[in-house]
Amino acid sequence: MNEAYTHVRQSANKIIIIRIILLLHDRSSIVFSHYESPEHVRSNPNRKLLSRGEQHSRTCRMAGAAKGTVIKLLVDLGKACAEYHDEHVRNVFAKRVQCDEIWSFCYAKDKNASDDQKARGAGSVWTWTALDADSKLMISYLCGGRDASWGMLFMEDLASRVTTRIQITTDGHRAYAEAVEGAFGMDVDYAMLIKLYGTPSAPDTRYSPGEVIGTETKVISGRPDARYVSTSYVERQNLTMRMSMRRFTRLTNAFSKKLENLEAAVALHFMYYNFCRVHQTLRVTPAMEEGIANHVWTIEELVSILR
Repeated sequence: MNEAYTHVRQSANKIIIIRIILLLHDRSSIVFSHYESPEHVRSNPNRKLLSRGEQHSRTCRMAGAAKGTVIKLLVDLGKACAEYHDEHVRNVFAKRVQCDEIWSFCYAKDKNASDDQKARGAGSVWTWTALDADSKLMISYLCGGRDASWGMLFMEDLASRVTTRIQITTDGHRAYAEAVEGAFGMDVDYAMLIKLYGTPSAPDTRYSPGEVIGTETKVISGRPDARYVSTSYVERQNLTMRMSMRRFTRLTNAFSKKLENLEAAVALHFMYYNFCRVHQTLRVTPAMEEGIANHVWTIEELVSILR
């Protein structure tokens, strides 16, 4: 009897902690409108603070759990989410896929990390993403470097998940050209959308990109439809990532201290994005639009994949 009670209580605590993590890491109000939060969260007079993506310490105080417990749960659930994604996001019927990569860093920026620390995952981390432009499903993602070898791993993973000939659009990053050819061969319609930047007029432009003064389309292989050569959706997804995951927010001290934690947070984010979060335009989740799921997942269902 005591063992059964302990198991139920532990499961309930996991759900509460994950609810709070997601509440703190999603800046939109969609979580509040679709899911009932714990009583002490809903009655919090500083409810608006929940939408700003606070750190683990705040999660620990709200859940009444130790920091190590919260981080371990995040890592364990992140691994479970990655395994579920790898197993179930397969045989995707996609027509147009947009790819991009987003920068973050782990432990320290490149200039402040030693070679030994970089060997353990410190420094710049690039998250490669492949988004179905129609269903908005995140088909594939990968955390790693930005060179050709990582590009090849990413494109090979994408190729293993789609069943049809697709049109791919990427930015002008050189690693994509060789990676797409190596993963898809000639069975792909691929174009690069290269942005042309002007010289910044403002003196303080350290963290600001130059003004985009034009774009150039370069067909790499196949016959891509010029009407759909775009990276707008996947770039909007980059904004969603920065707004939903505190560790992706620029110019803060909320960066990841371990690569394992970053990978877990990304896996949890995309699992929630694909299966739990109702897309504002589609009115369903991306997984439902793609036919992978038949209903909106609850937080309890998401936690249940953690065996």
